[in-house]
Amino acid sequence: MIQDRRCVRAALLVLLLSLSACENAGNSYEQPPPPPVKVAHPVVRPVTDYLEQTGSVSAVASVNLVARVPGYLESVDFRDGSIVNKGDLLFVIEPASYVANVKLAEATLAQQRAQLTRNSEEYDRQLRLVKQSASSQASVEKWLAERNSAAAAVDEAKANLDIAKINLGYTRVTAPFTGRIGRHLVDAGNLVGTPSPTTLATIEQIEPIDVYFSVDEPDVLRIHAMIRKQGLGPADIYRIPVYAALQTDTGYPHEGRLDFIDTGLDPSTGTLQVRAEFPNRDHLLLPGMFARVRVPVEKDKGALLVSNRALGVDQSGAYLLVVNADDVVEQRTVETGALVDDLRVITEGLSKSDWVVVEGLQRATPGSKVAVTREDGTATTAPPASSAGATAPKPDSSTTR
Repeated sequence: MIQDRRCVRAALLVLLLSLSACENAGNSYEQPPPPPVKVAHPVVRPVTDYLEQTGSVSAVASVNLVARVPGYLESVDFRDGSIVNKGDLLFVIEPASYVANVKLAEATLAQQRAQLTRNSEEYDRQLRLVKQSASSQASVEKWLAERNSAAAAVDEAKANLDIAKINLGYTRVTAPFTGRIGRHLVDAGNLVGTPSPTTLATIEQIEPIDVYFSVDEPDVLRIHAMIRKQGLGPADIYRIPVYAALQTDTGYPHEGRLDFIDTGLDPSTGTLQVRAEFPNRDHLLLPGMFARVRVPVEKDKGALLVSNRALGVDQSGAYLLVVNADDVVEQRTVETGALVDDLRVITEGLSKSDWVVVEGLQRATPGSKVAVTREDGTATTAPPASSAGATAPKPDSSTTR
């Protein structure tokens, strides 16, 4: 019995010692290592600052082809939507009656010329007779009036012939310039040109082609400052290149030149209308399209650029996560510029010696320490916090910034 009691006591003692050991082990805490991030210096390179706007494409010239004389439409001599050259025949209005009018005007002119010849000869004869006292002065004056009347009739007949030829020319509707013609609006066989001129089709010149866009007052001042800085004159502004892109384009593949600047700002919008002309040899730019437009303003030879993925935005604006000399993350508010490929220009708030977090952004918390891997592959590893008076090892000098 006594031996059994001793065994029980020994077992209880072992259990108590085990529980005490577990409690002692649970009281010790080892801090997890800092999260790893990758950092890089800003890229320094020359960057051109661009003015970017949205513009609309417009034809250099657009004309409604109109039937200027009445008649039945005899033929449509083009394919809808095709490119036509200047002078190409597009429509024919039945010309028979207009040909007849020309012949009638020619006959009338010949008749009036014959009458003028007769009256002129009679006037000359009366002049000879009056000198011989064989005719009166009244007869001379009468035939002078007849001659002048016949001369006026000849002039009238000439004018009527010109009008008849012009109207005959209107029966053939030709292209006023090289461009793309739309669909025909009237089919052959219909009466056109009455009671008012009839629109037959529309033709637009698309090579070259214009893009209109608006520039606000601060950007106008920037452009003028750039012109003065480069020593250019007012006329040199039309040498500035303009680049355009359509919705599906990558980059700005279309290059043109500044062609027109309005005389002043629109007081209702505070903007200045600008036009650029593009060669458009491939006819990709079409009237009515919207285009992204950018104009080079100035060139920064030492711009700072960071990966656009490293940029964050909050209520205070754009920011970057920067690691300081103690491997502690800082949130740095910055001013941004243009996007160049996948890099964003930083105009204010960053220096070229700063280390910017480019990978592991979700693990980098402002005010916390991180394990840094530089872009060149070297790393600085911050040791975990030691327990019970342990001393942290001194980092190797080769990994210290």
